[in-house]
Amino acid sequence: MTASFSPRIIDMPSATAMASLAPGFGPRFMLFVDTEEEFDWGAPFDRDARAVTHMRGLAEGQARWAAAGVRPVYVIDHPMADSPAAAAMLGQWAADGACDIGAHLHPWVNPPFVEAVNLGNSYAGNLPRELERAKLHALVERIERGTGVRPIAYRAGRYGAGPHTAELLSELDFRLDTSVRSRFDYRGQLGPDFFSMPLTPWWTGPRGEILELPLSTAFTGALRGLGAPLHRLAEGLANAGGVLMGAMSRLNLMSRVPLTPEGVTSGEAVAAIDALLADGVPVLSFSFHSPTLEPGHTPYVRDAADLAAFHRWWDVVFDHLARRGVAPCGLAELLDAVIPRQDAARACHAA
Repeated sequence: MTASFSPRIIDMPSATAMASLAPGFGPRFMLFVDTEEEFDWGAPFDRDARAVTHMRGLAEGQARWAAAGVRPVYVIDHPMADSPAAAAMLGQWAADGACDIGAHLHPWVNPPFVEAVNLGNSYAGNLPRELERAKLHALVERIERGTGVRPIAYRAGRYGAGPHTAELLSELDFRLDTSVRSRFDYRGQLGPDFFSMPLTPWWTGPRGEILELPLSTAFTGALRGLGAPLHRLAEGLANAGGVLMGAMSRLNLMSRVPLTPEGVTSGEAVAAIDALLADGVPVLSFSFHSPTLEPGHTPYVRDAADLAAFHRWWDVVFDHLARRGVAPCGLAELLDAVIPRQDAARACHAA
């Protein structure tokens, strides 16, 4: 089965759809872990690549988050939920109150297997509605059966939300989506364009009942106020755009910095945190991929030295967040802090 691909799949929310948090709640930060199988990032997508051997690294990471008072949200995909050992470990952490569990859909390793395995179909939102629905239902059932937790938070694999995703999440009683990666445009890879989406939460779903919390990305540097138009201009310059962005970054004029330890230095992350706080972003959303917690699975941690640097990154970032008065936040805390909106449905339909 193939799918047709749209160049833009999520509409910009209106001003009235933006969510409000309880006074005094922020600023806070959350940690989301894309908890998934190991695969070769440079190879074609492979349905048989379902190994989840990095449990020791994941356990070490969890111990570090717990020591720092951080309650991560593990958004887990089908191979992870399908592993008895992995599911039991994650389920126990959730039962102990040490983490939250969400869902993460990698279509190529998530049944039913009826579509062709290719770049376009790697984004669940590009699939026909009923196929995306069937995969989501299979994923939720497997997570609940394996961990004892029914997930209410979601992130589409490869940030691949589509025109039917919010409706399908509502059908399954999800309350939070984290699929939007603001300041990134994946149309060149047949994915969605999130570049102009807000950095602060908003309501989505058929009745405005799902909170959208975008991943956090900041423009930093002397020209950061011109970040969006300058970056759009650079993207339109093909190969020359990359040269321009690289030069501006080296000169500390402007850089695009997502809050992740993958490919981002701790110094860059600290600058991005400060920029986001200056812009009044109430919830900073950090993320990374779970296989990075052991050497050899992702490009970011190839050996023991890389892993040590990865953990030092978090030490620096957590220390800076503490100095800036940014406390960690769990899933329930965030959802409890959102002010109910009587006009949520009306706002979303107007978006």
